[in-house]
Amino acid sequence: MVGMSSCNSSIPQPLIFVLAGIPGLESSHGLFSVPFFLVFVIAVIGNATILCIIWVEKSLHEPMFLLLAMLSVVDLSLVSVTVPRMLSIFWMNAKEISFNACLTQMFFIPLFYVMESGILLAMAFDRFVAIWHPLRYTTILANNMLVKTALSVLTRAVTMLTPAPILAKRLESFQTYIIAYSYCAYMAVVQIACGDISDHIIYGLMVIVASVGFDLFFIIFSYGLILHAVFRIPSWEARGKALSTCGSHLCVITLFYSPVVFSVLAQILGYHMAPHLQIIIDNLYFLVPPMINPLIYGVRTKQMREWVLRILHCHGD
Repeated sequence: MVGMSSCNSSIPQPLIFVLAGIPGLESSHGLFSVPFFLVFVIAVIGNATILCIIWVEKSLHEPMFLLLAMLSVVDLSLVSVTVPRMLSIFWMNAKEISFNACLTQMFFIPLFYVMESGILLAMAFDRFVAIWHPLRYTTILANNMLVKTALSVLTRAVTMLTPAPILAKRLESFQTYIIAYSYCAYMAVVQIACGDISDHIIYGLMVIVASVGFDLFFIIFSYGLILHAVFRIPSWEARGKALSTCGSHLCVITLFYSPVVFSVLAQILGYHMAPHLQIIIDNLYFLVPPMINPLIYGVRTKQMREWVLRILHCHGD
């Protein structure tokens, strides 16, 4: 029966779970640790640089860059709660995690992911206002509006993810204490539980639809309106200039949503990926955007590019 997980022999709720890392590729954990470590270092340096530049350069204290600063804070948080734990599995075989620590990870990892999705939606709104209402841009997106946006993003994520550890805590018996994953994912824990897990599956789907699904729909809707406005501009040069202001954001949202869209489509079309491939793709959700986002904005944004070149020039001297 769908939503039922039968157990011939069950164990009570364990004090400690064991994270398998990447099942089936345990012998390659050392090899996987290299790109994971590089991603972590690049993400930390890149996002810290973005934050420092925005902090120091007063001319960048405008809505687009303040939203970018929010994105960098969330990206730093996301890699900080995921990569060090994964590296401890890969390097030191430290696979054991207490039940409470598992619940904590189960809350914070998707929390930052949902927050990042919310910020990307806010950035789409920023581009919409910049193109549809350029003269009222700074009035509409004043600092108090940005504070309200940040609080809304945080409140939505906390509201959505708070039930996860509470529901998981109520699971009384399990098939095994081994989680076939590299971190404590909510559904990975639910799938090794015994009994009726249909409520947990429904909750997991609701979170995906109400966060990523909702945000992606309105991002696409925003860009539909943006394109409508841009193609009403008679000058091709002006069109190109208007679209170029959206380039960095379009690259970031494509990078962020591609893995989750790929996973959902694979499940809808009935394509069953090997467990290790599914886990690697799931890790891409949390690892690639924090690394690439600062590189995209650093390369494509003139003010950022000038600051980075200035920093490199200083170090070169």
